Amino acid sequence: MKCPFGRSAFAALWLSASLAGCATVEQPDPLEKLNRKVFAFNETVDEYVIAPPARAYRKVVPSMVRLGVDNFFNNLRDVWSAVNLVLQGRLDASASDVMRFGTNTVLGLGGFVDWASELGLEPHYEDFGQTLGVWGFNAGAYLVLPILGPSSVRDAIGLPADILASPDQIADTVRLRNSLTGLRIINTRAGLLDATGLLDDIALDKYSFVRDAYLQRRRSLVEDGKRHGAAAEEDYIPPEPAAAASAAVPAASEPLAPASSPAADGKP
Repeated sequence: MKCPFGRSAFAALWLSASLAGCATVEQPDPLEKLNRKVFAFNETVDEYVIAPPARAYRKVVPSMVRLGVDNFFNNLRDVWSAVNLVLQGRLDASASDVMRFGTNTVLGLGGFVDWASELGLEPHYEDFGQTLGVWGFNAGAYLVLPILGPSSVRDAIGLPADILASPDQIADTVRLRNSLTGLRIINTRAGLLDATGLLDDIALDKYSFVRDAYLQRRRSLVEDGKRHGAAAEEDYIPPEPAAAASAAVPAASEPLAPASSPAADGKP
């Protein structure tokens, strides 16, 4: 099932699997028999229920409008991402996501235009499953959820919190909430039609390909969060006594170091 993934998430997932040489990576999968049945069910639902309207939607709706819809939902995701970053101890990154939300809401027509990325405020898109991973919870067994698709025991535990904080929940009526959910799913699926078509063509075992790529991607995200969290705790390093006095006042010709550097934020 492809609808849970955003375009950037799927691209990263695809790259992760491609870097592995498109070879199947051995992963613990004690629930494989059940997972394959759910995966087949999801594929059927996608083929007959989700993909057809997504194709029609892509033909009718211009690409710039579809991008605007993506930006709108991603802008609302930044708020939940900021909360998770606080829970992970990454306060600078959380502040960046808050600034993204404010910038795109005010200057980007409610989030339909992503001005924040143009200004160098890149998104993080953290979820509660990643937060649990940063806290030290193991991923557990790979799990394919009906309709929702690839997951793990840990991510499934975090899923209710993510759903309650999802952009659809801003609606105060059931009809509007369902409409937003449908729009988000169809718009996301429309953006994945080409990529998933290619996946159908090249994957000898589609289930294994998706499983390995998903687990690699989630492991990478959690390890990145742990690394940044550890860096935040180590920001202050007491100077050697002999160097304390000279370090207190920088030379007149020496520029003051910025509070955070691109390297500290994981950017090149």
